[in-house]
Amino acid sequence: MLDIQKRLTNSFYALLSLPATAMGFALAIQIAALSWILSTQYGLDIHEIGIVWAAGPLAGIFGQVIIGVISDRVWFWGGRRRPFILIGGVLAALMLIALPNIHHISDALGFEGILGVAIVVALTLDLAINISFNPTRSIIADVTPEGNPRTKGYTWMQTISGFFGVAAYAVGATLGNYVLIYFGAGIVLLFSLIPPLLVEEEREMADKDEDETDPSSRVGPAEGGDVSRDSKREDETNSSSRVAAPKPDAEGGQAEAGVSRDLPHEGTHTTNWPQLLRIYFAHAFSWLGIQTMFVYIIAYIQQKLAPGTDFETGQIISISFLILNTVGFILPVLVLEPLCERVGRVRVHMTAVAVMALSYAAIVFVGKTVFMLYVLMAFAGVGWAAVVSLPFAIMSEHVAKGRMGFFMGIFNLSVVLPQLVVSLGLGVIIRDAADKNIIFIIAAVALGISAVLWLWVKDDRRETIGVRR
Repeated sequence: MLDIQKRLTNSFYALLSLPATAMGFALAIQIAALSWILSTQYGLDIHEIGIVWAAGPLAGIFGQVIIGVISDRVWFWGGRRRPFILIGGVLAALMLIALPNIHHISDALGFEGILGVAIVVALTLDLAINISFNPTRSIIADVTPEGNPRTKGYTWMQTISGFFGVAAYAVGATLGNYVLIYFGAGIVLLFSLIPPLLVEEEREMADKDEDETDPSSRVGPAEGGDVSRDSKREDETNSSSRVAAPKPDAEGGQAEAGVSRDLPHEGTHTTNWPQLLRIYFAHAFSWLGIQTMFVYIIAYIQQKLAPGTDFETGQIISISFLILNTVGFILPVLVLEPLCERVGRVRVHMTAVAVMALSYAAIVFVGKTVFMLYVLMAFAGVGWAAVVSLPFAIMSEHVAKGRMGFFMGIFNLSVVLPQLVVSLGLGVIIRDAADKNIIFIIAAVALGISAVLWLWVKDDRRETIGVRR
């Protein structure tokens, strides 16, 4: 194990974030270039573009849940999550290269149309991303302690991933989407192959299964481990459960009794299904609004901003997402993490989502110029920074650690099911709407509902070590 992993240094958090960054980079390229390529290079209408985008959620439904369950239970190539990160990274890089060559692939296969090939390429790309995304997020929970260190892991994930997302949109805006695609394929390959080999996973995940009720079964000796040490830990856990008095932590705050900073992998809580369902519903409405903007913003730009060329259209999309992601990667570590420590993750997240809803609503009324679109996308970045970082930390502390991959996969359904609704249900509505403001009206309403739903999610700060009460 690397020394930086033992000490949980910032450099370790940065290293740990790179596999998720690779998948985020691939997703950023897809967001920036897929609709643009299908519209400008291949001439698909907005409804057909929605059909192609539907391939991703379908891949996510099966990919993340199945891979999550499998990665909880297998061990090969020296890891539980590592093999799927490696495989998914290679596939994602290959499919990115295939994106601008869909017509060549179609011709080589003897197909007259390119819609079918576009769907297959998009499906394979999304399947590759989904194969890796679950393990890249689960591994953060696997190797970090609960509470603030876990939050730090996910905020660092978003900071590093967001930085490279900004780089992706900057390349697209200045050098064009084709350069972005080929450059991005190299980044995805590099970040998904090297870092997983440097992070050491624990073969035995010490946690309580949902059906276990005997406290003595909470922590057992790992294979080949120190039995006496594990017995001592078990005795400490049982003893602390009889004495409820909290102990002061090193910063003068109150730590919950029975929680040790030195034993980051010994969570003993069971899965809290009522809280999970509330989190899923709240998060789903966030993605309903966000995905609507991602897929159909090209129609808004073409109608309301009337760019002169296809390149200018792609440039406006890239700069809009660049601004969104710049705010999205700056805020998590510098602003959101300190705020979460003071007032709680759920409250911070709910407020950020509300800001994003108001930003989208403002675009409907005043987003009539490219400049105003850019300004309001910056405000929307506040919500984006929260959506792609905080829900993972919130969700991960309501589930049994030994089934983290499974629950990450289930959690992904709150992303992909809204994406299916956007791609298959809203495409026709948006295509037939005379006023493309409907895109941001739908987005603003969905995010507003999400902000309200987060009011019903409990922020269990009793499990957050180091937070003053």
